[in-house]
Amino acid sequence: MSVDTPRRIVLLRHAKADWPQVSDHERPLADRGRQDAPVAGRRLAETGISFDLALCSTAIRTRETWKLAVTELPHRPKTVYEDRMYEASLGELIALVNETSDDVGNLLLIGHNPGMHALADALSGESEGDLLPQMNRRGFPTAAFATVEFTGSWKSVEHGVGRLVGFWMPHP
Repeated sequence: MSVDTPRRIVLLRHAKADWPQVSDHERPLADRGRQDAPVAGRRLAETGISFDLALCSTAIRTRETWKLAVTELPHRPKTVYEDRMYEASLGELIALVNETSDDVGNLLLIGHNPGMHALADALSGESEGDLLPQMNRRGFPTAAFATVEFTGSWKSVEHGVGRLVGFWMPHP
């Protein structure tokens, strides 16, 4: 794939999690999360984006979100469960994206806040219409996703390189 070909990165926050007496990493989805995750998957499918790779945090709530969302996609991408996505800072997330092979055209990250929101905001130097201010005003609720488009190598991904072309959340 040419580095001149537009690439997309979609940032999906896990669905609503429960708060049982377990470690944060082991928190499962709440009932609402189990309802919202397939809806997010259907909305991802409606974007028409065919993902080449999905990087998913190893936390239980992100794994459960992905398991419920991916069944709604027409094509199941290669999935890598990535320990470094759990509690990742903005810099750590950008470093992970920079490691992506240029054979990957469209990348999906399934992770946590504040990282997903921070990454969407940082990468989006511009946006379609008022998507960026809308996303920043509303925050980045559970099961929400943002789509950022850019041209170039994954190694070149840095602040302001992309254009926010989509933002969806399950409960406006």
